[in-house]
Amino acid sequence: MSQRDTLVHLSAVGCGGTVGAILTCPLEVVKTRLQSSSVTLYISEVQQNTMAGASVNRVVSPGPLHCLKVILEKEGPRSLFRELGPNIVGVAPSRAIYFAAYSNCKEKLNGVFDPDSTQVHMISATVAGFTAVTATNPIWLIKTRLQLDARNRGEKQMGAFECICKVYQTDGLKGFYRGMSASYAGISETVIHFVIYENIKQNLLECKTASMIENGEESVKEASDFVGMMLAAATSKTCATTIAYPHEVVRTRLREEGTKYRSFFQTPSLVVQEEGYGSLYCGLTTHLVRQIPNTAIMMATYELVVYLLNG
Repeated sequence: MSQRDTLVHLSAVGCGGTVGAILTCPLEVVKTRLQSSSVTLYISEVQQNTMAGASVNRVVSPGPLHCLKVILEKEGPRSLFRELGPNIVGVAPSRAIYFAAYSNCKEKLNGVFDPDSTQVHMISATVAGFTAVTATNPIWLIKTRLQLDARNRGEKQMGAFECICKVYQTDGLKGFYRGMSASYAGISETVIHFVIYENIKQNLLECKTASMIENGEESVKEASDFVGMMLAAATSKTCATTIAYPHEVVRTRLREEGTKYRSFFQTPSLVVQEEGYGSLYCGLTTHLVRQIPNTAIMMATYELVVYLLNG
């Protein structure tokens, strides 16, 4: 891939990722709060034990709307955008690194395996995910810490620089890489996503090409093509996210301050033991509401910008 092609891919995905991150920031905060073990975001229900005559507290996970309501009432609307800085700082390079690595790896592997085969897409997505996670994990750790920093109205909010200093003082440099093992496990989500996406896109292209040949027309990009890409991205992301979602909960728990969660395998075991299997899917609805349109917009923007810049 030439230097110009690489810059085209970097620009395309950087723009799409940044816009998507800004528009969906509040949902990202709600999702992270639902994934956490913070007791401030749980509803305490008191049930009467008629046999013993004693009160029993039962703690249940709140829904997205309740979580949003609590955040707005106790912390104010600004708290929904507190981690926007790290998000903007991180999303462009993260997405750019990912897509650049994916495109370069796919081009090289097309000369080794059958061009655009499932093997090519899977290996390319794995390499790209590993590269992006390793390079940007410290940014996402700071973002998560800021999202979980619940403070009442009027209290001084922790800033990104203060958070960085606190992480370094508490855990040193290794503290910035907490949760990275879960992020590596999450590469499986991107692999599934891209394999499904590329297959749907290839089928759409083959159908259009066959139609063009049959009608004797030249192949040109139309609005319907980008709609098809958005639908392909939304479908593939829904499947991938649902299958691999537990790693998101594990990653958030590992990144919590002063956490009792120590390793990738110990965390889900402890979560299931204390809260049940359903806790591994806390925040899934919010995540899908945010991620699916965000991914569809990002992928369509990526394809559109690449098409426009390449003439």
